[in-house]
Amino acid sequence: MFTVCALYHFTRFDDPESLRQPLLDLCRDHAVTGTLLLAGEGINGTVAGPREGIDAVLAHVRALPGCADIEWKLSTAEERPFARMKVRLKREIVTMGQPDVDPLARVGHYVEPADWNDLIRSPDVAVIDTRNDYEIAIGTFEGAIDPHTASFREFPAWWEANKERFHNKRIAMFCTGGIRCEKSTNYLLGQGVEEVFHLKGGILKYLEDVPADDSSWQGECFVFDGRVSVGHGLREGPHQLCHACRRPILPQDRERPEFEQGVSCHLCIDETSDEDKARFRERQKQIALARARGERHLHADVPEDPEF
Repeated sequence: MFTVCALYHFTRFDDPESLRQPLLDLCRDHAVTGTLLLAGEGINGTVAGPREGIDAVLAHVRALPGCADIEWKLSTAEERPFARMKVRLKREIVTMGQPDVDPLARVGHYVEPADWNDLIRSPDVAVIDTRNDYEIAIGTFEGAIDPHTASFREFPAWWEANKERFHNKRIAMFCTGGIRCEKSTNYLLGQGVEEVFHLKGGILKYLEDVPADDSSWQGECFVFDGRVSVGHGLREGPHQLCHACRRPILPQDRERPEFEQGVSCHLCIDETSDEDKARFRERQKQIALARARGERHLHADVPEDPEF
């Protein structure tokens, strides 16, 4: 059993590049894999490994400048959910593309999971899911608005086009672990929205804390690791990944005529050309050959957040 740790923290790193190699070396020394992002605005990522390895990584991260109060969420996976360890330098730890957005200045009101249901059921509250469209497709909160955005960068334009719909409404937003809402709530406050709320700890904390019988969550929560989706109690969900389009599909979708391992599924079969599919088949052949040698092919890796 592997321990999975999702973490993020906004803080000022004067020289994030100097932090990269020591963090990468520590993770490799403790058999921890996954992806961590470093930027001038902080740290973000998900890693997995033996519990003692995760504890060592968390101790290291908490010792970084301004990170003593970092929060993290732990869950488990039966199989190693990441093949490699990557520590990347980025301009943003979650990409919104709005240079004036600063979560360190102010954010919306945090709402504990136990209080979330009462808030989102209030008639004067509009609930907005800030995740990508393919994440929302497999699960969201009852009554939540789907902006149909393919990436977080599209959220500001969506808000500008739809803001009149929310006149005199309080806004409640949520995302997988909470990081996108740090930026989206700051953005809405900057746009003049007076009452903005967000789910503390994100969907993952809600699914961990709120019993299924009391839940307003419908479906599964997409996660960017080998589990693909999780449900209440953070149990592994039924979804698998189409390795052609990187979208979640159900086991029965593999029986559909459009499905070809690593080449297409019913969601993407019309999105790629014959030349693309031929290239995907060659990639799949190389993956199979690598497995036959007892190796893991680079492109057999788990899904990765496009904002990474």
